[in-house]
Amino acid sequence: MSNVKSSAKVRLFVEHPLGQGQTIPLDRDQAHYLFGVMRHSVGDFLLVFNGRDGEWLVEVTEASKRGGALGCVEQTRPLQMPPDLWLLFAPIKKARTDFIVEKAAEMGAARICPVQTEFTNSERIRRDRLQAHAVEAAEQCGGTFVPEVAELERLDRVLADWPEDRQIMFCDEALVGAAQALSSGGGKWAILIGPEGGFSDAERARLHAMPNAHAVSLGPRILRADTAAVAAMTLWQSLLGDWA
Repeated sequence: MSNVKSSAKVRLFVEHPLGQGQTIPLDRDQAHYLFGVMRHSVGDFLLVFNGRDGEWLVEVTEASKRGGALGCVEQTRPLQMPPDLWLLFAPIKKARTDFIVEKAAEMGAARICPVQTEFTNSERIRRDRLQAHAVEAAEQCGGTFVPEVAELERLDRVLADWPEDRQIMFCDEALVGAAQALSSGGGKWAILIGPEGGFSDAERARLHAMPNAHAVSLGPRILRADTAAVAAMTLWQSLLGDWA
C-alpha cells in the first residue's frame, strides 16, 4: 500500500470515527472540494484524520455533487499528540489573528485561547471561523491532532481560575532570557502574548505576582503580536517541547 499512500495528494479532516472497514459519509462541502475542485472520483485514494484516531488511507467509494462516501483501507499514522501547551493571545486584525491561529496549530499548540486584555483592540471573534483555520492548518502540515480554539474570555477571569500546575510564559519587555525563565522544566505550560498596546500595569503586576508565571524577553526589538506568537512558540518548543 506504500505506493497507494504516496499517490494520495489530499488530506481531509472529518468528524466521523475512523477504523478498519469504516465508511465515512461526505457532506456537500466536502464532496464539492473532493469531486469538483480536486477532481477525485470513485477508486481514488486520499488521507483523512479526525483528531482522535490517527491518519487513515481511504478510498472513494461513492461520488456525487451532493455527497459521497469514503472507505477506510488502513491506518497510515497513529494519533500524535502535541505537548500540553496552550497559546493565549489578544486578538488583533482579522488576517493577523487568522495567521496566529494557523501558525499555533502548525507549531504544536494543544489549545488556542483568545483573551481580552485591557488594551485589546478587537472585542469579538468568530470562533467557528478560527477553528476552521486550525483544521486547515492541520490538514496542510500533516498533523493528526487539531487544537481547540476557545471562546474569547477576559484575561483577568482566565488568570483568576488559573490551574496551579500550569506554568505561564508571558512575553514582556523583561530583562530575563528565555533559557533562564523556562528553567523550571516541562509539564503543563501556556504562552501568553499581549496585545499591540502591551499589557497594562495592573496586568503586568498580576502576572509578576503569580508564582508559576515567567516573564520572557523576545529580543531587543518590539515584535508585532503575530510575530511574537511564532517567536515565543519557537523558543518554547526548542527548549521544552517536542523539538528539543
